Amino acid sequence: MAFWKMAYNLKWVTADQLRLAVVTESNPYGEITVEEYKLITGKIY
Repeated sequence: MAFWKMAYNLKWVTADQLRLAVVTESNPYGEITVEEYKLITGKIY
């Protein structure tokens, strides 16, 4: 999660792009959880 938090804070990725890294049924190989997404962006997934 540390990498994705840094990438988001430095504006290397947008919130929409970060959604692609979240683990879901359709994306079982994601790297962060829905809860981590909310912690990083402050937005609900």
